[in-house]
Amino acid sequence: MTLTDKEKMVAIISNGISVFSLLQERDELPKNATMYDFVLKVIPEDIKSELNIDLVDEVFQYVTSAHSS
Repeated sequence: MTLTDKEKMVAIISNGISVFSLLQERDELPKNATMYDFVLKVIPEDIKSELNIDLVDEVFQYVTSAHSS
């Protein structure tokens, strides 16, 4: 089974949020770094057309709620 571009995007966003959180906990990010900027930098060009802020927000909310329960 091959992943769709949207499925790839969700996986990359989720991974980007996780890495951002780890780096933030370790105080290894510039003070002005945002999660959105970080995620934008890790998205491959060939699937950037699938990216939108609402999707980032939705993935972030899901990951946050899944880890808090």
